[in-house]
Amino acid sequence: MDEATRQHFYYHGEPGRENEKRNCHFCQIRLFATHAQFPVTIVNTEDDAVLDPNFRFTDSSILGRGVEPTKNEFLTGCECVDSEDCQYNTCNCLQDIEDDSSEEDSADGSPGGKSRRKVYAYHSHGTRAGHLRSKILASRHPIYECHESCACGLDCPNRVVERGRKVPLQVFRTKNRGWGVRSTVDIKKGQFVDKYMGEIITAQEANRRRAKSHIAQRKDVYLFALDKFSDPDSYDERLRGPPLEVDGEFMSGPTRFVNHSCEPNMRIFARVGDHADKHLHDLALFAIRDIPRGEELTFDYVDGIDDSENDALDPEKQKDMTRCLCGSKSCRGYLW
Repeated sequence: MDEATRQHFYYHGEPGRENEKRNCHFCQIRLFATHAQFPVTIVNTEDDAVLDPNFRFTDSSILGRGVEPTKNEFLTGCECVDSEDCQYNTCNCLQDIEDDSSEEDSADGSPGGKSRRKVYAYHSHGTRAGHLRSKILASRHPIYECHESCACGLDCPNRVVERGRKVPLQVFRTKNRGWGVRSTVDIKKGQFVDKYMGEIITAQEANRRRAKSHIAQRKDVYLFALDKFSDPDSYDERLRGPPLEVDGEFMSGPTRFVNHSCEPNMRIFARVGDHADKHLHDLALFAIRDIPRGEELTFDYVDGIDDSENDALDPEKQKDMTRCLCGSKSCRGYLW
């Protein structure tokens, strides 16, 4: 680790060594658009391990072979004249959400006592502005946001994930679970942390990579299916078949190193921008409680939904299961 750090800080500010710079993890994260204000750092005070040299940091997902985005002529956005129009009138981006005006809305400090016709995902005023509302945070509902095709401005309160990470993160070496991630600042309940990114691949390619991996279950640690809107009866053929998957093993952001916990402090949500791109929805991580700086960031890899507890009672199945090392009081014992 010291040698990699020395190479970067002593030599990568000089001309030349271009190939070396391209493969340098420190150089890669310095290219992030938010690096100056919300940096990502890498530290190891436990041993001599370094990040896999084949891994590359990226601040956006890459479309793999056979994955096509929606053509521009099919992309649509809201026609709201401003952010207030998005919140209190009929914003097209919220078309798939039921009408609702809850007490939480009226307590949000909205101007003029206006109530929303739709379940707006975020608080938009006061100290909780930009944080997920409790009703959404306690659910598994998708988040619908305004986006680059919309008429509302970049300051629209419904563009939290689109505006990107606003939290400095640190990839660090844990005592017994490899690499982990923490923040150097306090994170509030409902605050957006970052997206899980990687190469977006077809289901067929994901299965090929699983088969090729020496330990298929280890590969599943990095593969996340974009299956939130999968529906065999959908009018969209892309949602009827096997979902696309995000592979972050060799190309991702800092959240690739976030470990599992059976008592996590974050949850992953499906975030939709353009409704025509539901098959390519984002995987957004939000804090589900206040997280003090320095505490390891975690989320439940299976969100508490699997059969591992029953399988763990079978000695034969235990042989092929991945043991959980989270150490929490309610640890299920195995990941899958």
